[in-house]
Amino acid sequence: MPENNTRLGRIDEEYRKEISNIISYKLKNPNVTGLISVTKVKVTNDLKYAKVYVSILNSKNVKETLAGLKKSSGFIRSELARTVNLRNTPELIFELDDSIEYGTRIDNILKEIMPKKEEQ
Repeated sequence: MPENNTRLGRIDEEYRKEISNIISYKLKNPNVTGLISVTKVKVTNDLKYAKVYVSILNSKNVKETLAGLKKSSGFIRSELARTVNLRNTPELIFELDDSIEYGTRIDNILKEIMPKKEEQ
């Protein structure tokens, strides 16, 4: 069973790299704006679905960009099928990963608190 987990991990990582490339270089959807990072891909055990976690920075409209990605999932999936040679290509489910924004928010809060401590 552990070798199956490492296989899924390799598939997750391969998909993450390829989907990132497809979004960066091949996707021509005008609604998809900003810097999009594929932070993580999680493929189900049966390889039918893949949750794609994306971080969207400097976008005109984050909701519109996410909707654009969801609309383009068929195109992204067909490109993925061409580049990654597996029997089945999973259906892509895009989720917003706001952990980077969350981390930045925490950093800013810490920066606000830290100078005040030094003054005392």
